[in-house]
Amino acid sequence: MAMDPVCGKEMDEAAARVETGQTRYGATEVDPQRGTRQFHDGKWYYFCSLECRSKFMAQPGAYLGQDAG
Repeated sequence: MAMDPVCGKEMDEAAARVETGQTRYGATEVDPQRGTRQFHDGKWYYFCSLECRSKFMAQPGAYLGQDAG
């Protein structure tokens, strides 16, 4: 299991990747209620919600312990 770096919740990686359909233009869709993910610096990170993913994307270093402060 992966851990959401923002809130610490354990995430089911497989559930976050399950395709639930396709957009009108053929791109695959997933259900964000099952979790979501983001590729950053060569690694996939999993999130429990779009809110946690947005916080991470705004300041990834803050959640990865890279920001000095």
